[in-house]
Amino acid sequence: MAKTVEQYSDLDKLRHSCAHVLAQAVKRKYPTAKLGFGPPVEGGFYYDIHLPEPLGEEDLEAIEAEMAKIVQANYPFEKKSVAAAEARKIFKEKNETFKLEAIDDLEGRAEELSVVVDGDFTDLCKYPHAASTGLIKAFKLTSVAGAYWKGIETNPVMQRVYGTAFASKKELDGFLKMREEAKKRDHRKLGKELDFFSIQEDGGPGLIFYHPKGALLRHLIEQFVKEEHLKRGYQFVIGPQILKSDVWVRSGHYSYYKENMFTFKSEDKKEYAVKPMNCPGHMLIYKTAGRSYRDLPLRFFEMGNVCRNEKSGVLHGLLRVRNFTQDDAHIFSTPEGIEAEIASVVDFIFYVLDTFGFKDREIEISTRPKDSIGTEGDWKRAQAALEGALKKKNVPYKICEGEGAFYGPKIDVKIKDAIGRAWQCSTIQCDFALPERFDLEYTGADGKKHRPVMIHRAILGSVERFMGTLLEHYAGALPLWLSPVQMSVIPVAAPHEPYAEEVAGALRGAGFRTEVQPSQDTLGARIRKAQTEKVPYMIVLGDKEIQAKKIAVRSRSAGDLGQSALSDFLQKALREIQTKTP
Repeated sequence: MAKTVEQYSDLDKLRHSCAHVLAQAVKRKYPTAKLGFGPPVEGGFYYDIHLPEPLGEEDLEAIEAEMAKIVQANYPFEKKSVAAAEARKIFKEKNETFKLEAIDDLEGRAEELSVVVDGDFTDLCKYPHAASTGLIKAFKLTSVAGAYWKGIETNPVMQRVYGTAFASKKELDGFLKMREEAKKRDHRKLGKELDFFSIQEDGGPGLIFYHPKGALLRHLIEQFVKEEHLKRGYQFVIGPQILKSDVWVRSGHYSYYKENMFTFKSEDKKEYAVKPMNCPGHMLIYKTAGRSYRDLPLRFFEMGNVCRNEKSGVLHGLLRVRNFTQDDAHIFSTPEGIEAEIASVVDFIFYVLDTFGFKDREIEISTRPKDSIGTEGDWKRAQAALEGALKKKNVPYKICEGEGAFYGPKIDVKIKDAIGRAWQCSTIQCDFALPERFDLEYTGADGKKHRPVMIHRAILGSVERFMGTLLEHYAGALPLWLSPVQMSVIPVAAPHEPYAEEVAGALRGAGFRTEVQPSQDTLGARIRKAQTEKVPYMIVLGDKEIQAKKIAVRSRSAGDLGQSALSDFLQKALREIQTKTP
């Protein structure tokens, strides 16, 4: 979501100013270039530019050199208010066709428009800037990508030049170092190297093929989450993959999400939609029986497989896909009980995230968007319940105005990974509106019919997205309990293979996922293979180990641990599994 003028921080202003300097340098180097716009984004900025030839690495370096001259000149940023006619004249003389189109869009919505001047450059912009170009102390252009003008696929393709800027070189160097580390941790790269998953052109964009190791990792994640739900009184349900479009009209999803839904017509000419959400199915299950206040809270849980017709330009490995699974639950509660239920879900979320090694978190509450359903009173009660639960638990949070779901406000949990990046994960949404639309009821202690409140919540969110985050957090070196292969038994030579099978059998008998690497390659090559595949433990067996009836243990992270009795090693490894040590 684009930031408002009021939301611009000093760093946003600096980066936005640097985007102007980028556009200014491009116009100096390529006078026929036509400019789009350049906002600050998370981690930097970009500017959309239309050029007949694609920009390469050398071009970015030349543009950076020109930007340095503009920064050195220390031009002040001067903002002027002008009438639309004057703005049109300015940019018509410059032959800036995209700016002229923007002026046409803006005219009528504002009496005056804003232009910003620094040195020989004039741009159309209403957002705040730094005082002068000289305040841009450290910057770097990072990449180029294609982007449709205004995000519409029938529009011209722009070159989106990305960059970043900081108040000091030290901060920039730290960012670039983290960026390089992020490249090494890219889950798409790791997924290929570790043979976890693939995305195939023949299958379609945004659709994941899980290979054996990736499917096993997903199973381990889901198995843990399912067991934790059962411990907390959730009941498992499964809804159909498709529902009549009438259901989605009733829920409001048809109005708010239709462009992201896959729809089709059956033989009887009825329209159906592949489910993008699980909530309508859970409400229909609720309605199959009479409910009493004694039955509440009622917690329905589903590993729900959903499909969303995401635009191809936003698809990104496991993080943004068209077919994914949510650890989705809907809690039906009395209005008096919702705050306690929300607090319980917060505890559940923190426990699961801690277990997976995500102990650094940010909490946000998103409030009512302009386009929404439900009464103002219900929205206030829902938000008060969310805030009340967090306050009682002394959990700090920030408010994100207007970013709630269309049916209710929400708590979002962002987790920070090993290199400090924030990832959207868990969510809790408080909803008075959909129970009203689906006419959900329960019989109260007074014998009268009442309306339940529904809490939508997901702990992991998308299993795919969580799995991608997990891979990047650990750089593929997963904890022992999550590693698809936990032990690699490596006999030094062929005569040692019978003992290797004996040891592997004992490990498998104790529940460890164990492979044996026969002596078809050199010992060093087999150890490197296990290390590259990020297997937590390698058990090397030769003459000394056979004679001593012991094993030589090598750790993925700590290297050679020396000889050990098999029973001692098993006890240590089992403790590591039980405690789920990261």
